[in-house]
Amino acid sequence: MRVLIMRLGAMGDILHALPAVAALRQAHPAWDLGWAVEPRWAPLLSADDGKMPLVNRIHLVKAKDWARSPFRTETLREIGALRRGLRAERYDLCIDLQGAVRSALAGRLAGAPRMVGEDSPREWAARWLFGERVRTQGVHMIEQAVEVCAAAAGEPLSPVLPLLPVNHEAELWADGVLRDVGHRPVVLLSPGAGWGAKRWPAERYGAVARDLYQQGCLVLVNAGPEERVIAAEVVRASGGVVLAPEFTLERLIALTRRVCLVIAGDTGPLHLACALGKPVVGIYGPTDPGRNGPFGVPFRVLRHPESKRDHTRHAEPEAGLLTITPQQVVEAANQLLEAKL
Repeated sequence: MRVLIMRLGAMGDILHALPAVAALRQAHPAWDLGWAVEPRWAPLLSADDGKMPLVNRIHLVKAKDWARSPFRTETLREIGALRRGLRAERYDLCIDLQGAVRSALAGRLAGAPRMVGEDSPREWAARWLFGERVRTQGVHMIEQAVEVCAAAAGEPLSPVLPLLPVNHEAELWADGVLRDVGHRPVVLLSPGAGWGAKRWPAERYGAVARDLYQQGCLVLVNAGPEERVIAAEVVRASGGVVLAPEFTLERLIALTRRVCLVIAGDTGPLHLACALGKPVVGIYGPTDPGRNGPFGVPFRVLRHPESKRDHTRHAEPEAGLLTITPQQVVEAANQLLEAKL
């Protein structure tokens, strides 16, 4: 069986799809699996030496670039190349785990006899591009992805902790960052978020970092290319006790493998920690942790009972999010650290 997985992005969504695909791989190790993904997220599937622990190959889909310039000659040429590459693999089955029109259209390029997706996808119009539609019962996105893959495979499946690629340069870098850590617990803060309403204030992350440092922890803050300003605010608010090394996605994977705890909002690094089996403290506001919160690991979720699910991309933090105090986060962190130690 030759199977194509459609989950182009973003980081957290790809990580939510991994346990379902890992379940397929475990149930059918001889199946040939391909994955269509945006180039920036390829390190979640493929290492620097080309090794892929979960799939046999990846297909790079520049969907966002193409949407900005759909009629450009280069765009049409790249789409044509993608179509030829997909069709050359002669996939028997395409499973769309994104539920978006763009992913479904890209999946259609493969020409697979079977195209399977959710009956109620994220973008309603996408369902008309699926030849087979699956009614899911699970609340969490991981559960829903497993249900879709199980229906496509025609057998029960359960989520499986996935293997992520090993980037050797990043592993050496992470070893260097933690060279002098000794026996101190290592805690990673990730203050960024997809939009402002999900973002707990940087000064509060700094206060958490200061308290954990005083308790003997080594505290690091994720400072990806788009988060350096936020990371710098956390460092200042901590009084300079938190470290903010320069991260890439590969380095974030490598370092997360080595930490004792991750503290973050509803964002990719929190879901990465879960994929790597790490305890997490989730700070939630306008998104529903039942649907896209921590899964399969020890965790504590902090969320105000009056916070409502709202994916409107407001710039300011949601009101309920602002009721969560640094002291509550430190208390939750200590509960997990004590259980781990």
